[in-house]
Amino acid sequence: MKRSLALAFTLASGFVLSAAAQTLPAPAPAAAPAGPAKIAVISFQVAVAQTNEGQRNFGDLQKKYDPKRQQLKGLSDEIDGLKKQLQTQGDKLSDAERASRAKTIDDKEKQLQRQAEDAQNDFQAEMQELYNGLASKVYDVLATYAQQQGFTLVLDVSQQQNPVLYSNESTNITKPIVDAYNVKSGIPAPPAQPAAAPAATKPAAAKPPAAR
Repeated sequence: MKRSLALAFTLASGFVLSAAAQTLPAPAPAAAPAGPAKIAVISFQVAVAQTNEGQRNFGDLQKKYDPKRQQLKGLSDEIDGLKKQLQTQGDKLSDAERASRAKTIDDKEKQLQRQAEDAQNDFQAEMQELYNGLASKVYDVLATYAQQQGFTLVLDVSQQQNPVLYSNESTNITKPIVDAYNVKSGIPAPPAQPAAAPAATKPAAAKPPAAR
């Protein structure tokens, strides 16, 4: 059941960001400029997540679900303890008592699975709503920047299926868009996170995905 707990909240951001990216508005048609085409690429999902507003909002969402994550971890640890007790004491128990304890473990595993799935669904729904709202604002900045810089085409390289096989780093406008949005929003960068503690021998409970 550790695996069930580990599945909770994982891959949520990748799933949500990929789905939400499909909801972005289509670019408004613009008059074709004279001269050769000027093309740029952007990792749009990364740009949205790396804005100060995105880091702040996604961090707040993770904190919101911390109590639920701890609750799930507690239930998972309880199940592990019951399993160990049954393994060590099984030969001393009656058939009826072993069956009763096994049923208790099974019921709690089902409860953990339901609660983990519910929490993950709720987290993904909130993540998608949060991303959609921010993505539309970042897109407005992108459209303005592209017009000002004279780009005739901007390709999103964060999509799993994109036509870009090679691009020069000078054509990547991800950071300029992040910087431009931060200036427009006026939201300061979130405080630096403390250094990660040394890795423990026991894997930590799964956390909601951080905005990266």
